[in-house]
Amino acid sequence: MWIVEKGQYSEKEAAKLIKTIVGVVEACHSLGVMHRDLKPENFLLLSSQEDAALKATDFGLSVFYKPGETFSDVVGSPYYVAPEVLCKHYGPESDVWSAGVILYILLSGVPPFWAETDMGIFRQILRGKLDLESEPWPGISDSAKDLLRKILDRNPKRRLTAHEVLCHPWIVDDSMTPDKPLDSAVLSRLKQFSAMNKLKKMALRVIAERLSEEEIGGLKELFKMLDTDNSGTITFDELKEGLRRVGSELMESEIKDLMDAADIDNSGTIDYGEFIAATVHLNKLEREENLLSAFSFFDKDGSGYITIEELQQACKEFGLSELNLDEIIKDIDQDNDGQIDYGEFSAMMRKGTGGGVGRRTIRNTLNLGEALGLVQSEENA
Repeated sequence: MWIVEKGQYSEKEAAKLIKTIVGVVEACHSLGVMHRDLKPENFLLLSSQEDAALKATDFGLSVFYKPGETFSDVVGSPYYVAPEVLCKHYGPESDVWSAGVILYILLSGVPPFWAETDMGIFRQILRGKLDLESEPWPGISDSAKDLLRKILDRNPKRRLTAHEVLCHPWIVDDSMTPDKPLDSAVLSRLKQFSAMNKLKKMALRVIAERLSEEEIGGLKELFKMLDTDNSGTITFDELKEGLRRVGSELMESEIKDLMDAADIDNSGTIDYGEFIAATVHLNKLEREENLLSAFSFFDKDGSGYITIEELQQACKEFGLSELNLDEIIKDIDQDNDGQIDYGEFSAMMRKGTGGGVGRRTIRNTLNLGEALGLVQSEENA
């Protein structure tokens, strides 16, 4: 489990978490290893106990580096990537930036630089103002904000090193880190942030399962080709082998990202409905008649509104545990009436990008359809 499932926590607990995270960064850098994809999903609490250990995972994009060596390949995850990575000239300082983004999220519930699209996020990272004034920042200690300013410095030469972060008073001195619980709104935003786009993914699957044979094209045959053991699901190994057969040169970590993005119910495999949702061209998924069909699936009683009870029922049908449904509705519910009408649903489906926040690497902005060479350009679709 990660921090959003732990429940309420304090600034002091956030300091302990970031100390562990930056400790991993310092250990990596001392061995000449740059992680290059630090994000919350890659750090897991082993239990909900107070003293639960935090474990680092997924070193799929990490590389060895020599002192003074710089890199130019743009990798990482949109919200967490450092500005110098986007400028294609970076070193290990970029890992410290990513740790700073995680700290900002822990204390406020949202990333420091965000937008509806990847390109919008990148523009904010390069030029956006670091907000440490609006809620909840007036209630956060000056020492924490001082540390964030020094970690999220766009100049990597001025930015603190991992060792300097660990020596900062907010990390070292218990008296500098308040033990009172953070504002409940922060945890609420954290949950909303972690659940973003789950409803959209469910809706895309509903639409994909209702597409005609003509709209699906040869995707059914492709699914059978990938499902070599005829189990009705595609495993990671089957996907990897299938991508190899179509000439893909994706790294294993990138294939894992594709797998995670397509695996809507987190079963560890991709079933037929998930495969179609992940591979069919988005212009088919966003047609008005298809959106109406998906809305009707959720609107079980035909009232013209999707309620929290109807979302709970949909989650059960998809085999999903409840996804902070109050927060999902709040995020989409523009008129604040506690339910989702068709206009709000349609706006949610048509805005932004389809991948889960922070799960897709920049190197891997393609979707499963693109990886398999199936997705046409908008002009030809």
